[in-house]
Amino acid sequence: MNNKPLLIVAGEPFSIFSEIFLKSIKNKIYKKPIILIISKNLFIQQMKKLNFKVKINIINKENFNLNDLNKKKINIINVDFKFKKIFDKISNKSNKYIEECFEIALKLLKKNTFAGLINGPISKKHFLKGKFLGITEYLAHKTNNDNKVAMLIYNKKLSVSPTTTHLPLKLVNKNLSKNKIINQIRIIRTFYKNKLNKEPRFGITGLNPHCESNYKSSEEKEIIIPAIKNLIKKKYKIKGPFAADTIFMRENLKNYDVIIGMYHDQVLAPVKTIFGFNAINITLGLPFIRVSPDHGPNTKMLGKNISNSKSLVEAINFFNK
Repeated sequence: MNNKPLLIVAGEPFSIFSEIFLKSIKNKIYKKPIILIISKNLFIQQMKKLNFKVKINIINKENFNLNDLNKKKINIINVDFKFKKIFDKISNKSNKYIEECFEIALKLLKKNTFAGLINGPISKKHFLKGKFLGITEYLAHKTNNDNKVAMLIYNKKLSVSPTTTHLPLKLVNKNLSKNKIINQIRIIRTFYKNKLNKEPRFGITGLNPHCESNYKSSEEKEIIIPAIKNLIKKKYKIKGPFAADTIFMRENLKNYDVIIGMYHDQVLAPVKTIFGFNAINITLGLPFIRVSPDHGPNTKMLGKNISNSKSLVEAINFFNK
């Protein structure tokens, strides 16, 4: 990913981000200059509360210059945020702050001077307000790439990708289509070939239990199998559909690099069981690579200094390759 600096949006101010970020600093894994977009005052107060000490370098967001970066310090672009408590409950009050952080990041990314973007955990309920299914779709909209992105939960041994993301189960079958599956797999294959120099092997699940239906038609027959046949003709390495209750068995996993699922928990639950925090969320199809830790704000552990930083470490290590 070369020596371009890495841009990080802290995300929800009242999350475990500061803690896991500071723990990742302690691990000394940063091989690139880091630019952190965050409230300077809140970060400093949280850092003191958590008993960490790091040196910071304030960067002017209006006259940004790569020559101003300090490799031995954490470079911060300050975004003002008013707070009474260092660690507080998540609410809509942080929405404008998070929006401004992303706006600054997207403006800087247009200059194409960064390795990529990492964002910390964000409350979908409060920040997105039902306007977008997730940050994947939010960033797609912000970059004029609606319906052109794919969510990949990445681990070098096995990755997964849901065709539908944060949808209620009752809406999943209505949001599946042959073209949607084809486009999703095409985006993922391009990433593997261009960034990882690898021709990925895909396994794809069905929607129904055991890929069966008591009705005359099923999503497997009408949507999934036609998509697979289309991709096989285009020389994709893909097999399926497979029953979701057996595809993740150990003897099957060695045959695939990516497992495509029809809905969120169908593939995220098993991959988190297998790898724990040793996986990252990558948004593919944007003008830049966006990565985030594969977990939420974790308010139950807020300010307790007991959170696991592994997923953020993996996100950073991805850009160190």
